[in-house]
Amino acid sequence: MKRIVLFLITNIAVLALLSLVVFIVERVFGLRIGGGGYGALLVFSAIFGFGGALISLAMSKWIAKRTMGVRVIDQPSNASEHWLLATVARLAESAHVRMPEVGVFESQEMNAFATGARRDAALVAVSTGLLRGMTPSQVEAVLGHELSHVANGDMVTLTLLQGVLNTFVIFLARVIGNVVDRAVLRNERDEPGIGSFVTTMIAQIVLGVFASMIVAWFSRYREFRADRGGAQLAGRANMIGALEALQHSQGAPMPGSMQAFGINTERSGGLTHLFMTHPPLERRIAALRAA
Repeated sequence: MKRIVLFLITNIAVLALLSLVVFIVERVFGLRIGGGGYGALLVFSAIFGFGGALISLAMSKWIAKRTMGVRVIDQPSNASEHWLLATVARLAESAHVRMPEVGVFESQEMNAFATGARRDAALVAVSTGLLRGMTPSQVEAVLGHELSHVANGDMVTLTLLQGVLNTFVIFLARVIGNVVDRAVLRNERDEPGIGSFVTTMIAQIVLGVFASMIVAWFSRYREFRADRGGAQLAGRANMIGALEALQHSQGAPMPGSMQAFGINTERSGGLTHLFMTHPPLERRIAALRAA
């Protein structure tokens, strides 16, 4: 639950900060950033909505390396690293993507992730707990899962979806704020009042929650697709075995900012599943068995 709250707060905080910046610029410097009608407002919303998402995508590998303490394997130093690089190279060729950077991060939790702004310039990293806790065939299936994310362009698609949703959240929130300011609060001045700002912020929070639910839904959908890709690349039995091993994994989950990228995530129940980036492992296993 804690990481779900952090996920929501992070998305809402970005939108709230953008609105605060716009409000300050408009009131202090007298610049009407969103002026010029709804067409201009939509353009402004798109610039801000996609801006943060695209910057996050461009910095995704850098952020992931520092957040997770990833050690990129440039020159393998042991048999395990030789095997890891060779396996990723073979799977990347089968998935028709360029060889990604390969790294390892220290964690008791069995986990792995893929990220990067382009499918031919990705990063695939696995935890030390995963390498210790799974068989080679299961690790191969996990690597196939992550390379399927890369081949499917999931990082870019998720960013574009986030950008579109951010755009409409900013746009609709400001429209709602303007309607309340003019029609309800009867503000007849040329400049929007404080009521417009407060209403816009509240609308942005509410709409941001719904936007987060949509992003989380797509993230869950792409996990099922990546599971099927991992099964195709490394064998269905191995992919199922890897997911079953994750059910018994112990240790702290990945940080909230990285939850959407990992193969394993925090368990949840009730309405909280609407904000989870991954489906329950039992559902993923059942989907593979039914395929």
